[in-house]
Amino acid sequence: MVISEAKVDVRYAETDQMGVVYHANYLVWMEIGRTSFIKELGFSYAKMEEDGIISPVIDIQASYKKPLRYGQSAVVRTWIEEYDGFRVKYGYEILNEEGELALTGSSVHVCVKKENFRPVSLKRKYPDWHSAYEKAAGKED
Repeated sequence: MVISEAKVDVRYAETDQMGVVYHANYLVWMEIGRTSFIKELGFSYAKMEEDGIISPVIDIQASYKKPLRYGQSAVVRTWIEEYDGFRVKYGYEILNEEGELALTGSSVHVCVKKENFRPVSLKRKYPDWHSAYEKAAGKED
């Protein structure tokens, strides 16, 4: 299984009145991790969007374990938990500087045509991407 790691520095604007990272910002960090993961595999969401394909979130889950604060750094670990050619479920862990778990989560995405939101098979439209996902998830055709 391929696991990508992306470093994120906690910015002041990402904190709430309690001085901790506002909960919705973890979702943004999950996107940073996902984008980094895809880039490490040699692909690009931006290129996919140029082709008229988008990949909306259809489900998201986050479990907060330990707060992060302004001035700290975090590591976003991202991998593929499940992939079937249409849907991909990414897994996430966000760790603090000490390597302690701050969040666990997942997001499920599908590929659709931008103009009508009809599902697109990643396997058919992007066979190289499909193969890379199969490999990254630890399964091959």
